[in-house]
Amino acid sequence: MSNYGIHKLCRSALHDHEIRKALKDDPQQAMQLFPLTQEEKDLLMAGDVAALWERGASGFLLSYLTRWQLFGLSVDIYCERMRKAKDWRYPAGWQGVTSGRARDYPNV
Repeated sequence: MSNYGIHKLCRSALHDHEIRKALKDDPQQAMQLFPLTQEEKDLLMAGDVAALWERGASGFLLSYLTRWQLFGLSVDIYCERMRKAKDWRYPAGWQGVTSGRARDYPNV
């Protein structure tokens, strides 16, 4: 995955009303406007933001999709899916994340 196409789609959805409308009306057709792999298209169609993020896509840019419920994503669905994402920085999962202060990570 290059992520460029994903990021371009998200930014276009934010700034271009016609792209946004096309993504709502016929997402499969609209995605043809962007350099996306078949895997990226499949993950977008599934609204699998966690898998896209795990592969390097920007969570911030992906969150733009929730503004217009593109690919079936609402803020609640987006948050629920992103909480399940695996982050190599936190091998114990999000449960191990505290304030982020150095004193909370004695072995670092």
